[in-house]
Amino acid sequence: MILQMVKMRRKLVLIDINTQRDFLLAEGKACIRNHRRVLVHIRRVMAWARRKNIPIISTCDVYPNNNGDENHYCLDGTEGQKKIRYTLLDNRVTFAADGNTDLPRDMMRQYKQIIFHKRCVDPFDEPRIDRLLSEVRAGEFILIGACAEDAIKATALGLLQRGKRVTVVVDAVGAHNKKDAQMALRKMQAKGARLVETKSLAGATHLRMVGACHCESCLGRSRTRGEPACPERTCGEPVESSRRIESKTQAGVPEDN
Repeated sequence: MILQMVKMRRKLVLIDINTQRDFLLAEGKACIRNHRRVLVHIRRVMAWARRKNIPIISTCDVYPNNNGDENHYCLDGTEGQKKIRYTLLDNRVTFAADGNTDLPRDMMRQYKQIIFHKRCVDPFDEPRIDRLLSEVRAGEFILIGACAEDAIKATALGLLQRGKRVTVVVDAVGAHNKKDAQMALRKMQAKGARLVETKSLAGATHLRMVGACHCESCLGRSRTRGEPACPERTCGEPVESSRRIESKTQAGVPEDN
């Protein structure tokens, strides 16, 4: 029997994928290449969702924190595993990656944000996430987060295979490899996903500060020639003027800063 929580037809659902410190901050262990621009747009999309009262389903990588695990990022209990603060709503519930499928009957009515931990790239490999995303009836699923070439692609294609309408906010999606991200976005589009920019949802803005990362680029500080772009040199992301950054958006994938 279909649960009460999935009987409500909602026009939009925001899916926030891997918006975690290890992916989106300069000091993160798996920082995306274009983290400054992506953080700005993620912040705008989250604010838009709050304003429009759009429900949010979040998926987060959480891997066992032991020496035998092959993953070195988003380890359970570490700072890097935590979500960026403005991707969290006060009214939320979190589910561990424990292989179960049970969900509260009135979950979508009680909470504005539902957070699922996962131990894999594809969220549909986690039974509880698979169940919710398969059963929730919505007019459109909007995707933001990281990374375009793996978790974003897997989520979008899984939803499309289940007959869902999918929109990917390309400038609010990060990547480790630009070429692979472009190919992934083209595949999503070919399968039926709609690719849009943040301004088509939330309108234009002069927001430039990301409010989370403290590298030179994200703080908007200029640097002298030869100075590293980020303190830890994790992202290789140079400092550029906001005007130049705004002018470089390409259809399909945002440019690296």
